[in-house]
Amino acid sequence: MFPASIPSPPVEFSKFSIGPLTIHAYALCILVGIVLALWLTSRRMRARGGDSDQLWDIVIWAIPFGIVGGRLYHVLITDPGYYFGLGGRQSHWAEIPQLWLGGLGIMGAISLGIVGAWIGCRRTGVRLSAFIDAVAPGVLLAQAAGRWGNWFNQELFGAPTTLPWGLQIDPEHYNFPAGLPADTLFHPTFLYESLWNVLGVVVLLALDKKFKLRRGAMFCCYVIWYGIGRTFTESLRLDPAEIITIGPLSLRIHQWLAIGLVIFGSLALSYVLAKLRPEGKDSLFAEGREPAAVQASASAEKHKSPGVEKKSSSDDESQPLA
Repeated sequence: MFPASIPSPPVEFSKFSIGPLTIHAYALCILVGIVLALWLTSRRMRARGGDSDQLWDIVIWAIPFGIVGGRLYHVLITDPGYYFGLGGRQSHWAEIPQLWLGGLGIMGAISLGIVGAWIGCRRTGVRLSAFIDAVAPGVLLAQAAGRWGNWFNQELFGAPTTLPWGLQIDPEHYNFPAGLPADTLFHPTFLYESLWNVLGVVVLLALDKKFKLRRGAMFCCYVIWYGIGRTFTESLRLDPAEIITIGPLSLRIHQWLAIGLVIFGSLALSYVLAKLRPEGKDSLFAEGREPAAVQASASAEKHKSPGVEKKSSSDDESQPLA
């Protein structure tokens, strides 16, 4: 029936129990993504003179804020009618805090996560612009892992397709579109976005290595990259979403927001490169908030230079006596 296709996991694979505890595969994918993001960000912060303690002091604020932001985006933007009983539908207020049922929006997670990161950066003395640049590739890597949760849940897939990498969906699953043949294959939008995000990690790291992007430029590139990919995948998805018409275009609300990300990221990047790019290397830390070890190293370099100049001057003066 499926000569060439991507199978979906059995429904029972979407969650399992350990004693009284129920573990959802979607949550595990998000957890794996967070671990990968922390690993990559830790490496990037150490390369800039930071350490893992500062990273933890920031993410302990950023992650909870991000989770709340992701949930609020899902509730308020993705499906407000379901939760608040709009349009004559039954309300489900009690499900709003039940994260284990699924429903997080990455755009909301990033937006409110930055607020949490700002609080953490203020407490640790790390520049927010330096932190979001350090974390940007890690966030893309986390998103790449998190998208596999949609595969386990058999959700957020795309339109029917005859391509050899079409995705199988259990015809008995509640997400299977009504009226379609049981052997219908669908675009694996989770896979498209996951691969796009992995490619984005490679591109961002290459750009940073070649051009030494600083002061928010890396994060702007992340916003642009993600917005482009999300605009494409949203054009394929079948899940219900509000359609907004602006001029001749009628697009899903998430698609409009993704286009907005591309525009915002492009304008911000232009401003950063034109107005804010500094001469020399950016410090990870705000002025006067550097750790003692960093201050000691900078002081040693400062006192070393005059000595070198003095020696050079002395050598020049001794040459006529030879």
